[in-house]
Amino acid sequence: MNNAPMKKEITETCDSIKQLLINKNRKYGNSVLEPIRIFSTSNTVEQIKVRLDDKLSRIKSAQTDDTEDVIDDLLGYLILLKIALTK
Repeated sequence: MNNAPMKKEITETCDSIKQLLINKNRKYGNSVLEPIRIFSTSNTVEQIKVRLDDKLSRIKSAQTDDTEDVIDDLLGYLILLKIALTK
């Protein structure tokens, strides 16, 4: 059984999410893992969970716009949650 096509798709998809996170980090700085906390005093993990809830809510209610890919954002936040949980 040849798994090469699936391996290529997995690699390309993961690379795409990696690039999304790198681009957002360049654009917004380390705001997810090091928020400025002007109003919210929640810890980083809880803040990421809120953002995940927001993304899941958009998926559930089919709220999308042409400028964002909610599923890519959700995957990105899950990666950031994994990073935050290791710190």
